[in-house]
Amino acid sequence: MFIPQLQNLEKMVKEKDISGLDALLSNSGRIQNRKKTFKSALMISAHKLKHLMKMDTTNSDCIMLNLEDGVSSEEKPTALRLSAYFLSKIHQSPKKIVVRVNAINEGGLKEIEFLNKYKPDAIRVPKIKDIQDVKKVLEVLDESIELHLSIETAEAFTNLKTLQYKNKVKTVYLGVLDLLADLGLSQDILVPENPTIHHILAEFLINAKLIGAHPVSFVYQNYQNMAEFQRWLALEKMMGFTSKGCVSPAQVDEVLQCFEVKDTEIQKAKYIIELFEKMREEGVTGFADEKYGFIDEPIYKGALKVVQGS
Repeated sequence: MFIPQLQNLEKMVKEKDISGLDALLSNSGRIQNRKKTFKSALMISAHKLKHLMKMDTTNSDCIMLNLEDGVSSEEKPTALRLSAYFLSKIHQSPKKIVVRVNAINEGGLKEIEFLNKYKPDAIRVPKIKDIQDVKKVLEVLDESIELHLSIETAEAFTNLKTLQYKNKVKTVYLGVLDLLADLGLSQDILVPENPTIHHILAEFLINAKLIGAHPVSFVYQNYQNMAEFQRWLALEKMMGFTSKGCVSPAQVDEVLQCFEVKDTEIQKAKYIIELFEKMREEGVTGFADEKYGFIDEPIYKGALKVVQGS
C-alpha cells in the first residue's frame, strides 16, 4: 500500500491539523469488498498512523478501524480523517475494511455521513438498543455500505431478534464486557467454563443466525495470554462460531488456524454434494452411503455451506 505525503501526514497527525488532513482527502472511487463473512476482525485504533501503515501486512481478513473506545475525544476528529484518507488510498482490498463509529447520540451519525463518500465496506455502530436506532442509521448510511452492529447493551441483547430491517444488518459483534457491566454482572465470570457465559454466547449466536446476520464473538483483551485465548477459540468453534474479534496479529493467526475449513472437510462435503445431486436426478433424496452413512437433504445443505465457506 503506497501512501504519499507520509512526512506531511505524520506532521499533521502530531499537530492535529484537521484542515490540513481535510485537504488531503479525495474520493478515489473505491471498489468495495462484498464478501459476506470473515474469520478475524483485527481492531486498529484509527488515530495511530503507525498501526494504519501495517494494515497490508497483517494476515487478518477483516480490518476494524476504530473511532470509538480507546480513542480520546481530542483524537476522534483525526481518527475520522485518517480512516477516510486510508480508504481513499486503498482502491481495492482482499480484506474487509470496517469503520467502527461512535454511538449515534455521540457523533456517530455525523461520522457516517462524513465517511459515506469514501466507501468503507461496512460501518459498525455501537450501543444500539432497538430497531428505531437501526432505522436512524439507515437513514444516513449510503446504500452501498453494509451495516454492522455491536451487541453490547442489555436492550440490544434482548432485542437482537428484532434488529433486522430490510435485510440491511449483515454482521453483529458481541461486546461481552459492556454487556456484563450493563447486566450488573462481574467480569470475573468471563471464563470458558462459566455456564452463564455459555448461555450468552449461545443466545447471541442463535439469534444472529435467525435474523441472517453473521455473528462475531467477543474480543479477548488479554492478548498476552494465548493459552486462554486458545481455550476460548476451542469453545467457540465447538458452539458453531466461525469469527472472532482480535486485538493483536498473534490472535489473528490463532483465529485463522482454528476456523480454517480443513481439506478433509471440503473433500467430504464435495463428495456428499456430488452423490446427492446424482441420486436426486434419479428421484432419490434419502439413501445410505458406505462412507458417510445416511445422506438426505439436510446433510446435503450442510455440505453446501461447508463448500461455500471454504
